[in-house]
Amino acid sequence: MRAVQIFEQIMQWFLDLGASVMLPIIFLVFGLILGVKFGKAFKAALTIGVGFIGLNLVIGLLTDNLGPAAEAMVENYGLSMQTIDVGWPAAAAIAYGTFLGSMAIIVGIAVNVLLLVTGMTKTLNVDIWNFWHIAFSGSIVYAITGNFALGIFTMVTHSMLIYYLGDISAKYVQKYYGLANMSFPHGLSVAGLVLALPLNWVFDRIPGLNKLNLSPESIQKRFGIFGDNTVLGFFIGIIIGLLASYGVGETLGLGVATGAVMLLLPRMVSLLMEGLSPISEAATDWVKKKFPGRELFIGMDSALAVGHSSVLSASLLLVPITILLAVILPGNTTLPLGDLATIPFIICLMVPVFRGDIFRSVIGGGILLAGALYISSWATPFITETAKSANFDLEGNTSITVLSDGGAWTTILFGGLGDQAGWIGIGIVFLITLVLIVYKSKVSDLKKGQKS
Repeated sequence: MRAVQIFEQIMQWFLDLGASVMLPIIFLVFGLILGVKFGKAFKAALTIGVGFIGLNLVIGLLTDNLGPAAEAMVENYGLSMQTIDVGWPAAAAIAYGTFLGSMAIIVGIAVNVLLLVTGMTKTLNVDIWNFWHIAFSGSIVYAITGNFALGIFTMVTHSMLIYYLGDISAKYVQKYYGLANMSFPHGLSVAGLVLALPLNWVFDRIPGLNKLNLSPESIQKRFGIFGDNTVLGFFIGIIIGLLASYGVGETLGLGVATGAVMLLLPRMVSLLMEGLSPISEAATDWVKKKFPGRELFIGMDSALAVGHSSVLSASLLLVPITILLAVILPGNTTLPLGDLATIPFIICLMVPVFRGDIFRSVIGGGILLAGALYISSWATPFITETAKSANFDLEGNTSITVLSDGGAWTTILFGGLGDQAGWIGIGIVFLITLVLIVYKSKVSDLKKGQKS
């Protein structure tokens, strides 16, 4: 018992460091292992930490301005949903707050190492903080079934699924966002990727829609200064302010704030990339020397993509749309508030599939968020139960939910199967995921062999 408590305390101390401290430490050690000189590795790691702090400050600016506007819209529309969306920070705290959740980092690393050694993934995941996504799904299954071992097995299976989808994301991450040798094994973002692929196939076959191109570049080319990212952000903020029935001063203030986010967020991502560059180059050189002919992707937080103008533009437009969906969808009990500023993370892997088209991204994102409202409504009792077991303060609410991870299809996949079929249900997902991983790795090797 004492050993368990010590383990929990050590893991909690590590998690309490947060991404802005945890990632620089990881990248410093990683850089030194790869042979980067200490001074260069230290500066790169520190720059990564500074970049994350800057990124969080700008996202905080977005949250601080969108939150009150969303609450005003909720009041204007007369929303009276039963359950409030508490947002991803609360979800992460709940996920890591259980003993099972505290084991997520060990599970995530072990699965990654095993898949790398066996050649079944190309992603080396250094985004350790975001293992909370598998901690969340594992904790939900544990809350539903009361079976600790099944909760662990769920985390293993979810990790495998994320690495599989992370490898698929690499093509879009590298080509569209220009992030060389990187992938996004991010539990929330890869869920959107799965929906975007078939949706884009449908969009490409709809007359008229398949000719439409509403990317930021095409908008700027057609409308000049009014298509500039900062100006576009300003006007989207004005629209949100009007929908919130703000006064003139508040509306203009919101417009300037959203314009600032559109300008500053890409710059913070650039700073982050400045720190990542020397480590990424060293990793590429190391793989070429040690494993000739083998590809390696560095698995990173999808925060690197949220500063893109297409992602931000579509996300801001989806804020009032999400609130409207909450009003009109019959049977929905989720009041979307805490995760409205998380929408960029939800759709950032949909956008490159849609080739940056804002219209497609809004339609696809709207479909995904409509499903998220229903799934998070279904998951409410299990999220509330998990929160109680993690000693999370419900702040007077009888129940809580989370639009982001609580509304992801993986939640109902693992939670629903765990509830209805237990080991057999999660086992089927495990086997299907394993087959997909093996098939993809063998097809990839075959193609390489044909090229050489």
